[in-house]
Amino acid sequence: MYLTENKKKEIFKKYGISVLDTGSSQSQIALFTYRINHLSKYLKNNRKDFNTERSLIRLVGKRKKLLKYIEKKDVNSYKKIIKILGLRK
Repeated sequence: MYLTENKKKEIFKKYGISVLDTGSSQSQIALFTYRINHLSKYLKNNRKDFNTERSLIRLVGKRKKLLKYIEKKDVNSYKKIIKILGLRK
């Protein structure tokens, strides 16, 4: 599996407050971004996997909602997470 428990802990430690900070918006956005990147690479080779494509679209929507929430709540943290993850160009 591409997303192991250790990889999740690493993502939460890097983008959240601690390893146990699984609920903060920043750490969830980072996790969604990792999953989106992985699914995008997978779909380049398997174009007809429509179920995976649907789950990718759902993940992008969830990440978009969380980014909107952070933008309303705190603009500085929004700009920081965008810059770190390289989402907007």
